[in-house]
Amino acid sequence: MSPRITFIGAGAWGTALAMAAARNAPQAEVCLHARDAAQAQAMNAARENARYLPGLPWPQGLQAISGSLAERVALSTPEDLWVVATPMSGLREALQALRGSSAPVAWLCKGFEATTGLMAHEVQAQVAPELVAGALSGPSFAQEVAQDLPTALVAASVHAQVRDALVRVFHGHHLRVYANDDIVGVEVGGAVKNVLAIATGLCDGLGLGLNARAALITRGLAEMTRLGVALGARAETFMGLSGLGDLVLTATGDLSRNRKVGGLLAQGLSLQQAVESLGHVAEGVYSARTVVARAKSLGVDMPIAQAVVELLDGRLQARQAVQVLMGRDPRGEGL
Repeated sequence: MSPRITFIGAGAWGTALAMAAARNAPQAEVCLHARDAAQAQAMNAARENARYLPGLPWPQGLQAISGSLAERVALSTPEDLWVVATPMSGLREALQALRGSSAPVAWLCKGFEATTGLMAHEVQAQVAPELVAGALSGPSFAQEVAQDLPTALVAASVHAQVRDALVRVFHGHHLRVYANDDIVGVEVGGAVKNVLAIATGLCDGLGLGLNARAALITRGLAEMTRLGVALGARAETFMGLSGLGDLVLTATGDLSRNRKVGGLLAQGLSLQQAVESLGHVAEGVYSARTVVARAKSLGVDMPIAQAVVELLDGRLQARQAVQVLMGRDPRGEGL
């Protein structure tokens, strides 16, 4: 029986990686699970996800499904793979549906759960601790992965079975997957970079120049590392794909939704107007407060992230946020 790779969530990123899996593992049965049966039928008929990735045809072997996942979960084997491709807000529900699966599970979402402040692996430990699970993360835009452009990702888990499964399914000619057992570091990097990208978009939107952008990215990386180390991560993880790599991409790439939010706020739009104009989820908007709250509980100083929260909450205007950051007392450069 062919291994089954099932993606839960038919957004842009889930679709793009399902396309990559179908290209890299043609012997597998690759399915993209959508909540809406009509959406699944439309995607199968068009052989593309017209809503999120229009004009990018699906490779042979990828199909969309809908309905209950209970039967697939009951029949899963250790050779199968589940990939949760929902936003962070949908992770808990997806993991509950996967309880009892014998197949490894990976999630793609990046952030802290808004209601609890938990990272994804902490949510999994609370909801379905029996699952063998981890994260697939790193600097990646869905559109470029769907176009089969060169990309490097990191498979993070304390379980070798999960890391090996992700490398086996996704590693190919145009997609490199590196393994890492520091899931705390990988998840902190994936969460904090979205918040920092809002700050960088604000910087660019205000026309503050490339010097300011470089300063924000560099000091933002220091903030990210401080928080990660306090949570138990290894400092060197933040010099890798899920730290520096994802931060640079999200803070500078024109396809970054979080960067766009910062740019729109710089233009004078309200937060609601900025988010509505995107049509997609910008995780940094939802995780910024939980990032700062988690940092404060640990005594970790994150002035850039704090300024983003005050901007999102309307306590600071765009230029005031810059003044607050530039007006801080001098200090040494270390973490």
